[in-house]
Amino acid sequence: MKLRLGLPKGSLQEATFRLFSRAGYHISLEPRSYYPSIDDAEIEGILMRAQEIPRYVADGALDAGISGKDWVLESRAEVVRVCDLIYSKGSYAPARWVVAVDASGPIKKLSDLKGKRVATELVEVTRDFLARAGIDAAVEYSWGATEVKVPDLVDAIVELTETGSSLRANNLRQLETVLETNTQLLANTASWQETGKKKKLEHLALLLQGALLAEEKVGLKMNVPADKLSAILGLLPALRQPTVSPLAEGNWVAVETVLDEKTARDLIFKLREAGAEGIIEYPLNKVIP
Repeated sequence: MKLRLGLPKGSLQEATFRLFSRAGYHISLEPRSYYPSIDDAEIEGILMRAQEIPRYVADGALDAGISGKDWVLESRAEVVRVCDLIYSKGSYAPARWVVAVDASGPIKKLSDLKGKRVATELVEVTRDFLARAGIDAAVEYSWGATEVKVPDLVDAIVELTETGSSLRANNLRQLETVLETNTQLLANTASWQETGKKKKLEHLALLLQGALLAEEKVGLKMNVPADKLSAILGLLPALRQPTVSPLAEGNWVAVETVLDEKTARDLIFKLREAGAEGIIEYPLNKVIP
């Protein structure tokens, strides 16, 4: 059994390779090659633009692929969403496609776009969005550098943003969100019916989601006097309950838990004050709920 997997080339490539590494898969790529080597004999990878992956998954050229919800909707691809993978090129949060206009221009609200020209890569989704709002506007495909087209070439754009910094840098103001999107693991409908491929995809999804869940979490372990245990446990969050193990010295226990990294940063001093000793914080590769 060989699973043919489409991996996104471009802005998502580095983040995707890093995610696979944390999930336990080593990916290497020769210069100018589109065929990454994955240290799993059952997975054959191919690099292509994320925009194209849903279409090739839908028609069976790929068994599965990683792309965005936006490109699934844009291509009208009939695919199986195996799981959401909430990450992007610069963060671990969903991104948004937004309508943006000249910050100092005359367009103040969405209805002002009637009869205007809008540029975007996400043409079909944008047309659907404007049609639902009852706005008749000309939507044209943008091949890139979309932000610079307002106001001299077009009246508005629909552009993908994570933080809005690029829009602000180009003197653009957001009007409304067209779509919130995130990365997804997709499967071909026929491949999903094959027991071996489905099981492989479920295994891959579990590890990738586990790696994402671990991204902002750390492990924390410490030694605690038995008479201080109750106070320490009262401070600790956990996925379930902290693990408590007796130590050789009968009046001490070892406590271990998993928590958000930011929580650990604020909590360590409180734990020390409450009587914990030998506190160790360590990174995690995967957290499997």
